[in-house]
Amino acid sequence: MKPRCKEIEAENPWLESEFFDYDERPDMVEKYAITEELPTFVFLDKDGNEIERMSGVFSKEKMLEAIDANKEK
Repeated sequence: MKPRCKEIEAENPWLESEFFDYDERPDMVEKYAITEELPTFVFLDKDGNEIERMSGVFSKEKMLEAIDANKEK
């Protein structure tokens, strides 16, 4: 999924994203209550509040739909 995310970022320069490895960042796993269902994508609004969460592997189109639906939040 990381290459797919990098491609989406390149196409949407306004998009800010961060990647954390589950095994290397237990602080982020705890902060966002990530389960073992990986990968997990947590969408945050402009104030840092969670607005959507997606887990598993899915298409670029599905991820773009979620981004478009939430980009003004």
